[in-house]
Amino acid sequence: MTWQQFKQAWLIKFWSPVPAVIAAGILSTYYFGITGTFWAVTGEFTRWGGQLLQLVGVHSEEWGYYKLIHLEGTPLTRIDGMMIIGMFGGCFAAALWANNVKLRFPRSRIRILQAVVGGIIAGFGARLAMGCNLAAFFTGIPQFSLHAWFFAIATAIGTWFGARFTLLPIFRIPVKMQKVSQASPLTQKPDQARRRFRLGMVVFFAMIAWGLLTAADRPKLGLALLFGVGFGLLIERAQICFTSAFRDMWITGRTNMAKAIIFGMAASAIGIFSYVQLGMEPKIMWAGPNAVIGGLLFGFGIVLAGGCETGWMYRAVEGQVHYWWVGLGNVIGSTILAYYW
Repeated sequence: MTWQQFKQAWLIKFWSPVPAVIAAGILSTYYFGITGTFWAVTGEFTRWGGQLLQLVGVHSEEWGYYKLIHLEGTPLTRIDGMMIIGMFGGCFAAALWANNVKLRFPRSRIRILQAVVGGIIAGFGARLAMGCNLAAFFTGIPQFSLHAWFFAIATAIGTWFGARFTLLPIFRIPVKMQKVSQASPLTQKPDQARRRFRLGMVVFFAMIAWGLLTAADRPKLGLALLFGVGFGLLIERAQICFTSAFRDMWITGRTNMAKAIIFGMAASAIGIFSYVQLGMEPKIMWAGPNAVIGGLLFGFGIVLAGGCETGWMYRAVEGQVHYWWVGLGNVIGSTILAYYW
């Protein structure tokens, strides 16, 4: 295989979701074995909300929820923080390789409202359940935590209601029809594509260098960053979105992404079981009404917003402004939960 063939097949074209999600499941298993924690994002986003409040004089560190999840340090000194930075870097590098970065604005204010409100509901529900589509589902079920099963079932039900709700006439944006004589060809500017590919390589190797340098002094932090880069590459290149996995089942009947997620969890469960047999403690959360209510809210919210916690991250760095609002809503929603905990 020549470099150009490799570049086109693996760095520019999208990847098949099934092997990519299985790879994510295996990678998350090693992440648990090395760092002692699971692949998760909303806990760290909640800390970001608390620390933003601290900047304006709010003593959020005194709130019960932040005492529970620990607000100490900064994203640069926390494993989850470094992992998420790595995810953003990996997503951005992958999007640049494929020349898939462009500012795309919502066509209607109703879409912005959906993004913010849906993001708030999803963020609130995720933290109520002590995890989102990762910690309370994709990486939670392989940890043999009962709360993840409660959350998964409730999320499926919530997405069904969300799918029905978003089909209401209020969310149907008028489409302007324009008569054309032929289809417009899809073209790319070769010079721009080459520049962005090189920039993507710079971002990728800069993240790798940062991770290796950090690992020399603080191994877990550096490795968390490197794992994050891997997660970011996988979710962007394969366009892994848990929202579409659930929503598509109810609207179009497609199950390809849902099957991929099941295979990924199965692969991860085997590895997690091995680590547990070696003496590691699995990450078990309490299974109560919080997991059910949180799952219902989360499922409804991600469909209303149009993206889950992993989905909005890679779409945001691709330049889809809608998902900037979703991310903001997630942070706001999780912070509201922390306040009322």
